[in-house]
Amino acid sequence: MKNKDCCDNKHPDHSKELSRLNRVAGQIEGIRKMIDDRRYCPEILTQLRAIRAAIKSIEANILESHLSDCVTEAVISKDKTKKAKKISEIVELFKRFE
Repeated sequence: MKNKDCCDNKHPDHSKELSRLNRVAGQIEGIRKMIDDRRYCPEILTQLRAIRAAIKSIEANILESHLSDCVTEAVISKDKTKKAKKISEIVELFKRFE
């Protein structure tokens, strides 16, 4: 996404998501080992589903932060161009999520 003028160029802090991303990275390494060890398919699929759920949760947290910080700031500002950009940005995000 090219529009980077969020919150007057002060992007929200997402560092709390790093531990969750590190956990996902560990789960991926665990799946690699499961595949190398030729583990039972449903066990691998269960772990893949857990990773998907974790990623969706991280994604939701970052989206919520963006909406509550960056988008809210644009909406309450008097800058119509800024408001329109943020609305367009959200529309594009949701189109990609389909």
